[in-house]
Amino acid sequence: MAKGFPGGFGGGNMNNLMKQAQKLQKQMEETQKELENKEYETSVGGGAVTAKVNGKKQLLSIKIQPDVLDPDDVEMLEDLVLSSVNGAIQQAEEDAASTMGKMTGGFNMPGLF
Repeated sequence: MAKGFPGGFGGGNMNNLMKQAQKLQKQMEETQKELENKEYETSVGGGAVTAKVNGKKQLLSIKIQPDVLDPDDVEMLEDLVLSSVNGAIQQAEEDAASTMGKMTGGFNMPGLF
């Protein structure tokens, strides 16, 4: 049995493990930056409202078709805007979870991304 750690973790194995962890950390940081720069767009109401967010979940733009503007039904427009923004944010979250999940092998790492 190797010296240093119970269970056979010797210095050489620990060094390899640390190198692998550092490599994974660097890859994850690069991937996180790529995800933050991506854009996600969702359209609702047959194209009536379109929202675009980035991977940081920041709203970049909202487009509203003029024929949706009805002063007597502001509630509908509000609902469409909410649905569109939430849909774009959900796309960003799902993409991040999927992409980062591939790198971590499905490990649950809360707060990582």
